[in-house]
Amino acid sequence: MRFLLSAPLVLAGSALVLLASCHSKTDAAGGKDAKKNNGPALVDVVVAQPSAVTDSVEANGAVVANDYVELHPEVNGRLTYLQVNEGQRVRKGTIIARINDADLQAQLQKTRALLQVSRLSQGRLEKLLKVQGVNQADYDLAVSQVRSNEADAAYTQALLAKTIIRAPFDGVLGLRQVSPGAYVTPTTVIATLQADTKLKVDFTLPEANGGIVRPGTMVTVHLAGNPPRRYPATVQAQESQVNQTTRNLTVRALLPVGALASPGAFARVSVPTSAARRSVLLPTNAIMPGDKSDQVVLVKHGKAFMQDVKTGDRQNDQIAVVSGLATGDSVVTNGVLFTQAGKPVKVRRAR
Repeated sequence: MRFLLSAPLVLAGSALVLLASCHSKTDAAGGKDAKKNNGPALVDVVVAQPSAVTDSVEANGAVVANDYVELHPEVNGRLTYLQVNEGQRVRKGTIIARINDADLQAQLQKTRALLQVSRLSQGRLEKLLKVQGVNQADYDLAVSQVRSNEADAAYTQALLAKTIIRAPFDGVLGLRQVSPGAYVTPTTVIATLQADTKLKVDFTLPEANGGIVRPGTMVTVHLAGNPPRRYPATVQAQESQVNQTTRNLTVRALLPVGALASPGAFARVSVPTSAARRSVLLPTNAIMPGDKSDQVVLVKHGKAFMQDVKTGDRQNDQIAVVSGLATGDSVVTNGVLFTQAGKPVKVRRAR
């Protein structure tokens, strides 16, 4: 079946299409005009408040225990006693392990028996010597035998002492590396022991910065964690020579008592390079780098103004402004890219 449209209907449809097209163009033009006529840029500002800021150099380091040792036996043998309380604190002199010493004990008993006989012989000869019943040479030989037996006994006792592994200082035991009954040698590690009551930080500085630290210099140690921790530390000493491979200088600083840190942990150390000076700390996104000088955007009387500033040390996500700002200046921190010099701005948040 075929339908025929009359001329009036065709004309009416064309008119509707043309009207819709014109309306669409008008909306688009209106959107562009609205975009061109946007209001003031929305910005966040911070009120400049100078504070004492010290320029510093960042260095990488590690936390180390004041004392650390791997516990090794001094002689070969089989473990007959092992008391390693992993992660527990022990006192100096605590017995950690014993090695089979039956042969040495027997040797000591034999030597003591010989020593007893030689002492009796010396006593008899001494009495005879007083009445000239024996010559001096025989008495001297008896005295020499006593001293020899005493030395043998002392030597055996020293070997017996080596079969006992004791804690050389107060500290915390690490993980046990052997089991009871194991045959050990002087190369065997039984456990580790470290004194964690006094912690230090070893860090490296470039050769050029070696002169900024000396014994007594205060540095700041940053430790990762949840939450991150920060401690002041006092420089104790520095290596007497520069590493010829890296051209770095190793420095050691002492952490305060009670610092929560694990030996071996990574540490970031801030070393001051000069005396503290009055500066304004701003977020790094508030600074616009320039060819001649850095700039910030100030808000004055509702308008944006560009201000040249001199920046100093950078600390994490903040940077110190050492000149160019006055107390009370409103500095744009968010929305810097949407501002134009002399154009109005609207402060959304200030702090």
